[in-house]
Amino acid sequence: MSDAIKVFFRAVVRLPKGGIMFYAWIVFLLALMGLSLNAYIDQFDNGLIVTAMRDQVSWGFYIANFTFLVGVAAAAVLLVIPAYLYHFKPIKEIVLFGEMAAVTAVTMCILFITVDMGNPLRLLHIMPPPLGKMNFPASVLAWDVIALTGYLLINLSLILYALYRLSTGKEYKLALIFPLILLSIPWAVSIHTVTAFLYNGFPSRPFWNASILAPRFLASAFCSGPALMLIILQLIRRFSKIEVDNAAIFKIAELMAYTMGINLFLLGSEIYKEFYSGSIHQTPMEYLYFGLHGKALLVPWIRTALIFNIAAFIIFLIPKARENFVTLNIGAILIISGIYIEKGLGLIVPGFVPDSLGEIYEYWPTSQEFIITAGIWATGALLYTLMVKFAIPIYTGELKSESWVTAQKQ
Repeated sequence: MSDAIKVFFRAVVRLPKGGIMFYAWIVFLLALMGLSLNAYIDQFDNGLIVTAMRDQVSWGFYIANFTFLVGVAAAAVLLVIPAYLYHFKPIKEIVLFGEMAAVTAVTMCILFITVDMGNPLRLLHIMPPPLGKMNFPASVLAWDVIALTGYLLINLSLILYALYRLSTGKEYKLALIFPLILLSIPWAVSIHTVTAFLYNGFPSRPFWNASILAPRFLASAFCSGPALMLIILQLIRRFSKIEVDNAAIFKIAELMAYTMGINLFLLGSEIYKEFYSGSIHQTPMEYLYFGLHGKALLVPWIRTALIFNIAAFIIFLIPKARENFVTLNIGAILIISGIYIEKGLGLIVPGFVPDSLGEIYEYWPTSQEFIITAGIWATGALLYTLMVKFAIPIYTGELKSESWVTAQKQ
């Protein structure tokens, strides 16, 4: 183990080294984080009044991003299953980077929850003893914290074990980590299911109070998360010595075609149920897609998201289109954008429309919220960049333990 620690230390020492593009990227991310920190300090001093959230719409852009990122984290399972259970070699070779994306996404989720709380000391109410006083099991948010924390630890364990074995020049022992892999699959499903239950638990919010919400969350997660990974894997292949087989990219794209179809089917079922029934509960959906009493701020956004999702589904459904990198990347960007809008403001805001007094408050994030959000995304990008940069020399065999080198010479 000491040899592996030495390899890890050497990998850490190499983190600051890079070319002009690497330094420019890091400076850009740090600048965004600095602007975000300044905006957050102002929010901390003055309270959430600096945001556009009010009594009528008490969840906004922060929770929208949180919901999207939980899906990105859960989507790592779409790589884990073919890699570990079916031993599909092309994906097995890059599953490590999917697990890193899950760790990054969960970290960003925690940051978005923190800034949404206003006063970070309120985190003590969702942390277990002795750090805080968690309202468990009554609070669904406490369940969500447990699910996210557990998923974070599972993926961190798999990453560290894989890198440890790679540093010694050995394949990982599947029998040793197989129970953890099996646990990670239902756990990945649970983190987005519990998130859906957070919304389901409000009977006075009919837009969220649907049993189909959890399956919709999972279906959309298995589209947006892999779409993000498609772009990341191509960037890793472009800027490093890591070889990413086209077969892995095309298999992920094929799986996305199925999940995107399920996502659109579930969305269509929900739209049919709301509008065909003609009940009073269709009001939030009507506001979202057609506007209500002259209020239609989100209508162009959700219609654009719907067009993006349908167009992406068609692209990924056609084998020749999803195996052409131009159309593949266009489809991936359309999916990320479409799901981000649909599961973001398109999910959160209509749930509060109209409010308990029948008022329609049109929420739109302030510049403060945009800047803080950009900073959290920059933090996630920095974390992922450093994790990948740490892993690459170990992954490629550039850094090996002394015992492994000695054994090779003999």
